[in-house]
Order: sequence, then C-alpha cells, then structure tokens
Amino acid sequence: MVQFVSVSNMLKFLARSGVEPVLSGLARYLEEDFARWEAFEKVPRIASHSRDGVIELMPTSDGSLYSFKYVNGHPANMRKGLQTVTAFGVLADVATGYPLFVSEMTILTALRTAAVSAVAARHLARPGSRVMALIGNGAQSEFQALAFKVVLGIEEVRLFDIDPAAMEKCARNLAGSGLSIVRCTSVQEAVAGADIITTVTADKRRATILSDNMVGAGVHINAIGGDCPGKTELHPDILERARIFVELAAQSRIEGEIQQLPQDYPITELWEVIAGRKPGRRSAGEITIFDSVGFAIEDFSALRYLRDRIQDSGLVEDLDILAEPEDPRDLFGMIAREGHTPASRIKGRSGGVPALA
Repeated sequence: MVQFVSVSNMLKFLARSGVEPVLSGLARYLEEDFARWEAFEKVPRIASHSRDGVIELMPTSDGSLYSFKYVNGHPANMRKGLQTVTAFGVLADVATGYPLFVSEMTILTALRTAAVSAVAARHLARPGSRVMALIGNGAQSEFQALAFKVVLGIEEVRLFDIDPAAMEKCARNLAGSGLSIVRCTSVQEAVAGADIITTVTADKRRATILSDNMVGAGVHINAIGGDCPGKTELHPDILERARIFVELAAQSRIEGEIQQLPQDYPITELWEVIAGRKPGRRSAGEITIFDSVGFAIEDFSALRYLRDRIQDSGLVEDLDILAEPEDPRDLFGMIAREGHTPASRIKGRSGGVPALA
C-alpha cells in the first residue's frame, strides 16, 4: 500500500494546523533544500503546450527520494468554472523504485508557491518591508498575502485586479487575518509606496502589468505570473534596471520574465544566495526581482514536509496501486488465485486471446 492524502484530508490537515503555521513550516523545508541544491538532479520541466494551456511533469531526486508532480495551467478554465491549475505529486524510494507517498497538490502547490515567494523576499527585499502590492487577485493571491505576513512581517496588502469580483473575493478571504487590506482602482495606485510588488496574473500572453515608471528605487518585485513561453508581466526596461534572481536558469530563460532578455543576460539562482555563495540585496536603493516559475525541488520540499507532518494524524489513507505477489516472480499467479481459476481458463480456450463466451 502507498500512503495517500486526498483533497478532503488536506483540507482537514489545514483546518487543524492553520494555514500560517503550515506556510512557516514549508518555508523552513524549502530553505533546507535550497541550501543543498547541488545534491538534487535538476532538469527543466517536461511541458506539453497546446492552444488552451500546458500540461507538465516536474521530476527531481536527491539520491534517496525521487519526486514528480503532474500539473496543468489552463487560464481559460476559469470561464468554464474550472481551476486554472490542478496537480498531484508522488514521493518514491530511489533504492527500490517503490512509490511511498501520493498527495493532491493543487492546494499544496498554492501553499509552496507562496512560501517560496516569501523565502526569496526574506533574502532580497529591504529589511523592514511592511507594504505589499498584490496585482492579480485570483486563486494564488491569499496564499501570497499570508506567506508574506508570517515569513516577512508584511502588515498592509494593496489589492488590484481588473475583475472587481476577484478583488472583493480576496479582500473577503483575508478579513480577520490581521492584515490591513486596501482595495485599489489601478495598478499605479496599488504600487505607490509599496515595498514589495507581487504580480500574479493568469492570462497566457505577453502583458505589461508593470511599466518602468511604476517601479521606484529599493522595490522588490515578486514576479510569479509569467511561467510559460510567451507569458510575461513586466516591461523589459524594468528587468534591465534590476538584479534578477531565479530558481533554475535553464528553465527560467524559457518560461520566466527573462525570456525577454538575451540568453547570456546575467542572473543569479536563488539557492546561491540562500547557501551563502552570492549576495542578495546589496543596497537599500537596489531593485530586486524574483522571477519565479516554480521548480521541482520546491515540490519535493512540499511533499517531504507534508509526509513528515501528516503521519499519525488519521488523515492518511492506503492507496492500493502496487501489485505485490507473495512470490515476486509470480505476478500472473496473483490473477489465478484471485479468481480461483486455472491458468488455462485465464489464458483462454484458444491459447491466445481470452474467449468472450
């Protein structure tokens, strides 16, 4: 049997644990794994693009555990009443190849994406940052706001979305969180006076959510909406004024904001900052950008965290997806014993394809 966490049990786990403590715990696991980044196998995710979206596999291994995530991104799903992003993930034992742990990852991905953003900002934003502009108020927005509150100490979140209903949804969900929520009428109003700007829009197109004149000295930009080829949010002039930090350069140059820049444009991988190899923010006036597209090691960290935390909770089910005959060489015999049927009958009267009558 393989351990399995369903959507229902993930919701119960979050209700018992609290979203903010989970975000804090995920941040710790993420920093641990970013600090040992070199121990992991790293390949850009395997993507199947279509007119409507993308389906991706995101694999990695640290030599002891292997993980992968199945995830899609279909912006038009919202118009059909469907999620833009859905996902599930697997942890497996490298020594045997056996899957150990399977979990829903639609909710877990939202949590880990927000936790990664906040971890990056802890290393890149100005100390004492307290105001964040949140441009795009869809499914990821509340997670981002709460992660920045618990990890960084953000106190005020300035909301803007072209869809007023999305902005109201976000404000409603964050009521009682302890954050000061400000509804804004434009991007310009939202970013005015913000220490951190998070862009998290969903349309699969080259867009200019932020123009150069909106970004002042010292701002940290958390750009997480541009996450596939042909999808961006920042004007290229902003990129050229800033120091840019990414997860895996080989993937980000294809999918991130930096797809707008020459392939040899200098960037820094975030793990190098967390591991102390390279500096993060160097001055109060510097503009920093975390050009985040999501990477498999982050999913590995999230699955590892969940597996550790949910044991003995009563929220883990057994998933019967492994055939384990008493004799490993006798897989066929399992079929015969289950049906109490002679092998000759299973094989079929003709000795080939089983008879239908």
